[in-house]
Amino acid sequence: MSPRRGEPQIATRRPRETTALFGHHDAEQALLNAYRSGRIPHAWLVGGAQGIGKATLAYRMARFVLAHPDPESSAVRDAATLEVDASDAVARHIAAGAHGGLLTLERTLNDKGVLRTMISVDEARETIGFFGSTAAIDGWRVCVVDTVDELNANAANALLKVVEEPPRRSLFLLISHAPARVLPTIQSRCRKLLLRPLTTADVIAAAALATDSDAADPLLAEAAAASEGSVARTLTLLGGDALNLHQRTTALLDTLPNVDLRQLHALGDALGGVDRVALASFMDGVDRWVAERLRVDDPNANLPRLARLAEVWEKINRAARDTEAFNLERKPLVFSVFGLLAEAIR
Repeated sequence: MSPRRGEPQIATRRPRETTALFGHHDAEQALLNAYRSGRIPHAWLVGGAQGIGKATLAYRMARFVLAHPDPESSAVRDAATLEVDASDAVARHIAAGAHGGLLTLERTLNDKGVLRTMISVDEARETIGFFGSTAAIDGWRVCVVDTVDELNANAANALLKVVEEPPRRSLFLLISHAPARVLPTIQSRCRKLLLRPLTTADVIAAAALATDSDAADPLLAEAAAASEGSVARTLTLLGGDALNLHQRTTALLDTLPNVDLRQLHALGDALGGVDRVALASFMDGVDRWVAERLRVDDPNANLPRLARLAEVWEKINRAARDTEAFNLERKPLVFSVFGLLAEAIR
């Protein structure tokens, strides 16, 4: 899987390679019980904040279903969790991206080696051939969409056509950071499974495992405490001076709509040229600041202001994706972000 915004440039295990799950016991049991019943919904919308383990849970479910294709088998009946040993052939094939019963839709690199900003309609149409072909591995075919938020409009409609008329023994696991904003027609055909942020202890354990680092590292503990239950955010904050940059960003955002231009120039300089970790840390601070404003404002009293802020948030995230995808300078983005936010909250 290619790096996304929010991921640091340090060695980490990808969700398809991660067999351990921290937290989310109730969500895991919901999937296991549904599968064990023999009447599992064919499509699940797995939602929650970025970096809390949604993709890890989705791949864990995919491994279990493909490793145990009979829901009535003793292995399924006696299972306490969805765990499949990493040495199992199914787990090894999924980790290598080479299992015939699994299709993953995610952003890919273009011909120039640049990560696309969206999942294209051509990629989404791969589901038609995948689910229309002869069933693999005793009939089960699983599609993980990571994330459905990154489908463009045509891609979302192409996926919808397959989700609307699913073949027998098909399973869709759609991951979303903002499930309420997923196409309503897709939402209506999915069972929703919302995950909560992890505890700090779970974040530390998961981040230590993902990076093969020491769980007792004080820097890891500091990053986890600032992560609001997100492993991805913790990993971002571990990259270089990312934690300090994140704190500087938050402090400057708290001065809006007024801002010291000298400090803004300094923040833009601190982001550097095309450093992915610095951009991720900056945008993480912006995302959290906006999300907090959307939570604390009274919707009845401030509806126009909330609408402006939500619209600006979308523009900012699109600009950040373009900046990363095309390796643009970061400083103009910093000034644009602060200008848009200042105007939105005045």
